[in-house]
Amino acid sequence: MAAALATCDMATVIEGVRTARGWSQGDLARAVAYSQSWVSRVVNGQQSLTVTQVHDLARRLDIPLHLLRFDGTLPLDADEDPAPAPAPAAARAADAGAAFGIPPEGGHAAVDETTAPALRSITGGQRRMDSTSPARDLLPSAVAHVHLAERMLLKARGTAHHSAVSAAASEASGFAAWLHADQGDMGSARMHYRTAVIRARQAGMRLLDVYMLGSLAAFEIDTAEDPELGLGLVQEAEHVLGPSAHPTARAWLACVGALAHAGIGDRSAAAHAIGRAEKEIARSGNVNPPWPWVFAFDQAKVSGYRALVGVRLRRPHDARDAFAEASGPQGRGAKQAAVLKVELAAAHAEAGDVDEAFRLAVEALETGTRFGSARVVDRVRSFRRRYRGPQAACVRDLDDRLALLVNAVPASGYKGG
Repeated sequence: MAAALATCDMATVIEGVRTARGWSQGDLARAVAYSQSWVSRVVNGQQSLTVTQVHDLARRLDIPLHLLRFDGTLPLDADEDPAPAPAPAAARAADAGAAFGIPPEGGHAAVDETTAPALRSITGGQRRMDSTSPARDLLPSAVAHVHLAERMLLKARGTAHHSAVSAAASEASGFAAWLHADQGDMGSARMHYRTAVIRARQAGMRLLDVYMLGSLAAFEIDTAEDPELGLGLVQEAEHVLGPSAHPTARAWLACVGALAHAGIGDRSAAAHAIGRAEKEIARSGNVNPPWPWVFAFDQAKVSGYRALVGVRLRRPHDARDAFAEASGPQGRGAKQAAVLKVELAAAHAEAGDVDEAFRLAVEALETGTRFGSARVVDRVRSFRRRYRGPQAACVRDLDDRLALLVNAVPASGYKGG
């Protein structure tokens, strides 16, 4: 590896990273955000790389640039300053191992019983901040936290702490996926969700596996608008969950399944799933939610899902009644409340209450703009595209507000386009 770094032999370097981290070639492709066929050509020496691509690969794989040299003398990031004298081979090998998170021979991994709880507490804090903070502000630290968790996972390999650190890495990736989805980055969101599922299975923790599978299913159903794929993931999660799981997990998964059934137009199955969720919530009483759930999943949240199902099944009056039940005294985070407002706007528009529908849509748009949430703004756009009613003043007002977003400066939050 030291020799490959010294000669910038990227084929050997990235194959070494893949082997050290126990990745498949597909895992490697997802980590560097290139196609698997492109990565295969690089590994096989069939694809030449530009300096920019080398920099990009090094950054995505956490390889310090000072270790990479074009001709054994010039580091990639030094165009003018002379490179330091080459280090002895043993030192270069140690640096190379450290770059990939491999402890030096005879050393000890910097992982103990406090590592996983510390990583999980960071993710938990970030998740709680999400309700009141723009995703664009949280995303850099969340992605950095994913990288930290992955490095700790490498160091935990072969130790008694590997399972717990895998679980912490899964949570970190799952939250990063949620933030990417909020920003409209579907590819990164899907990659992080899949990583979260893989890490949960490596941890061997059933509830975490179900939580990440269900989160990926909700993403495919609600954001990617692929309810068939989402339903398949829900069914897989139900198989993993088993019949004797915590009521919170069963209720939440039933609600995600109800959305999938509604998305494909199966009213009977959607109603049955919501009914199962309500029964599970009644069973749970005031029991605290199990990890990895951070927030309680109560009757108000089931009502929120019932309202979403009503909108998707074009039952506006049922949807409006359910939304009223979902608006509990504790309220919701601003961004999630905005998403629900768009859904409620659709229900009002379906029922012919145009003024109320567009009032709610404008409120949701203001929240989405303030928080820089592409997810919220795109839903308002989708609501407007679907509306085919009269062009009242409230409709023109929303159109004007959406038009202004096209020329919004990035510093103001969401940039339309």
